[in-house]
Amino acid sequence: MQKTEKRENYILDFSHVYPEDIEQIIPGLHRIDCSDIQGTDLYVTPQAAAKIRERIRPYGIHGIHFLDNGNYHYVTGIITERIRTPYVLFLFDHHTDMQRPMIHDLVSCGSWAGEMVRRRSMLKQLVLIGPSAAQIAHLPASMKEKVLCISMQQLESRDASQAFDLIRHDLPAYISIDKDVLDRSFARTNWDQGTMNLDMLGRIVRETFHHHHVLGVDICGECSLQEPAGELAQDLKIDERTDEILYHFLSSSYIADSKNNV
Repeated sequence: MQKTEKRENYILDFSHVYPEDIEQIIPGLHRIDCSDIQGTDLYVTPQAAAKIRERIRPYGIHGIHFLDNGNYHYVTGIITERIRTPYVLFLFDHHTDMQRPMIHDLVSCGSWAGEMVRRRSMLKQLVLIGPSAAQIAHLPASMKEKVLCISMQQLESRDASQAFDLIRHDLPAYISIDKDVLDRSFARTNWDQGTMNLDMLGRIVRETFHHHHVLGVDICGECSLQEPAGELAQDLKIDERTDEILYHFLSSSYIADSKNNV
């Protein structure tokens, strides 16, 4: 019988965008305050990364992790440092997050995935789901060996089956969801957004749980608190609703996955 892994769900609170009483609304969800850490917005300094690493150390990789808005998506790279077995990373994102950082030697929210592809030996395949075909075309050829790209155009035209057949199903998976992959009906982020709906996202995630043992999941893509008050109230409501849907869906998927791995 396989040992059941302990799952610990948490939010990393950089901007205070999450409800103050979220721990009461969602039992078992821990808030980790990171708002005092300097050098975290868009880019992360080595010193800031070390502090984030220390604050998440008491919590396991297994579970559901909310990472605030998309400026902090690089935290996925910090969380997955703890994976000590070959794995596949499923990245749902409207952007590739594989650009070269504009500030030398600093990892950014737009470069972290490329850094993982280049430097992580345990990452055997990155499945990038949701960018436009034009963005994917700009990826360097050196990435193509390890990165499997599925564009939004392929998904919408139902022309992605061959690409999905190339996913390695012999390895466990980690899932990272940036809500900017979703249409604005389902999420309001501080970046430009794609056109995916929640049903499509749910179907692909459900298939991922079906074919892989899922090591952990993270979600980013909250809105910015700097928006005008009227717009902010509506955006927070939409984001909170989608976060709740994803949390309950992923929790039930984890339960099913645990039963299948007993």
